[in-house]
Formats: sequence, C-alpha cells, structure tokens
Amino acid sequence: MFNRLRIGHALVVLLGITTISMLIIAQTSGPTGPVMRFTATTANVSGAPDSVRIDVLAWSTDADRDQLLAAWNLTATPGAGARGGGGARGGARGGGGRGGDAGGAAPAPAPDANPPDAAAGAAAAGGAAAAPAGRGGRGGGGRGGAPAADAARQTPEAALAAALQSGRTVGYLWSSESAGYSLKYAYRIPQPDGGERIIFATDRRLGAWNTLWKPTGGAATTELDFSVLEVRLNAKGIGEGKASLTGKVAVDSSAKTIALDGYSALPVVLKDVKRASAK
Repeated sequence: MFNRLRIGHALVVLLGITTISMLIIAQTSGPTGPVMRFTATTANVSGAPDSVRIDVLAWSTDADRDQLLAAWNLTATPGAGARGGGGARGGARGGGGRGGDAGGAAPAPAPDANPPDAAAGAAAAGGAAAAPAGRGGRGGGGRGGAPAADAARQTPEAALAAALQSGRTVGYLWSSESAGYSLKYAYRIPQPDGGERIIFATDRRLGAWNTLWKPTGGAATTELDFSVLEVRLNAKGIGEGKASLTGKVAVDSSAKTIALDGYSALPVVLKDVKRASAK
C-alpha cells in the first residue's frame, strides 16, 4: 500500500513538472506562423482558376540574395550551396519525394487552413534540366567524371538549382495539389510609389509532377529544375505575379538579385494577388 502511494505521488510530481515545462516553452517560444501571407488565383495555366496561398515564414536577407547571385554568376565558393550536384530530379526525389526540407513535399492543407509549421516538411525539387550540361549533375558528377560541385557550376541554371536545393526553407506555396512547394527565396524590393516587387524561388519546378501549371496558349515551357516567381504589388498590397514557366531567369542589376527576364512580356500566372496578413 505504501509503495503504491509513493508511485502515485511520483507520478503527480512528474505530471506537474511536465505541465510547467510546457507552459514555459509556450510562453518563451513566441507565436508561430507566417510573417506574411498572400492569396492569389492562377491564370493562363491548365489548372486555372485555382486558389493559391503563399506563406512567408522569413524574408530572405541581402546575404541570401548575394549567395544566389554568386551561384548564378558561377562565382560561388566551390562546393557552397551544392548538395548532390545540380539539383536535378534524381537527388530531389530521394526519400520517396514526400518528406524532408530539401528533398520532400509536405501535405498541402486547404487554401484557407492554418499555416503549416516550418518543420512540417518542404516541397521536393523536380523538373528537367535546362540543358544537357545540367543533367551532368545527376548522380554526383558530370559525364566526364567531374566532381559534383563542378558539374553544378557548368551553367548558371544548374548552379542556381543546387544553391536553392541546399538553402533553408523560408516559406511555402500551396494550391489544390496534394503537396506544397518549398520557397527557398523570398526577397522584397520596395518601389518608389509605395508598392513592392517580391521575388520567390522554389527548389522544384511548378507542375513538375502534374499538368496544373502547364502554360496555355501554345507557349513553350522553360524546363528548369526550379521556379522563379515575381509578384508586383501596389501600395495597397494588390497586384499580379508571373513565373519562369515560359520565361527566362536573369540578373536584375539594379536590385542585384535574380529575377524574371522580360517581365512585361510574360503572361500573368497569378492574378488578384493580395497581401492577406502580416505581423
């Protein structure tokens, strides 16, 4: 009888300690969720109109911007930002293609669901390489036996794909697809009129495993291992977005960042973009 009382007392004490610890963690960890949320509707793609939500968990810094810029310019330190070659689909789909920060996809909630935890998982990199040189990065080396880092640096596209794949997740793009897309770059560029440009980049091509993002109108698809989206908003936080689905990626010398080449000539992919929340 005495032993039972001692065991019961110990359990009560342990439960109390656990409860207090959880309360302390909850009070000190602060709120979770996106620092900014955007809603939009797809356009000029086969799955349109489809509701899209972009949750930004953290904005990319100037250092993040410079790292991607160095990758594109092939001036990054050898091996930096390259994990398993040029970010081709072989390495990105490892682990079943459904889990992990840079090699898997997180289950997508409904567009109006609560935002996922930052550690819930990220979207997998995917898609075809832009050129045969990029394919040399698969399997850790080029066709001539070059190291993985050298293979990744053969083209700006392959080097950028590798840098995005190894980068931290700063947000997610959700649609009606069963998995979301991990954002590896979310960079804001304030405009003189009070609006802003936002450059997003994923480590997987939009629509890599389906046709929901297939461009309509007969436009040729740009086969990259990643996607770059550029959203332009007015001072009220309303605007539109375009993507590298049919366009090229280039360096915006004035903003010193990767961006879409010839933005004005590209079709709108995200319409009715709205800045939904911020904190």
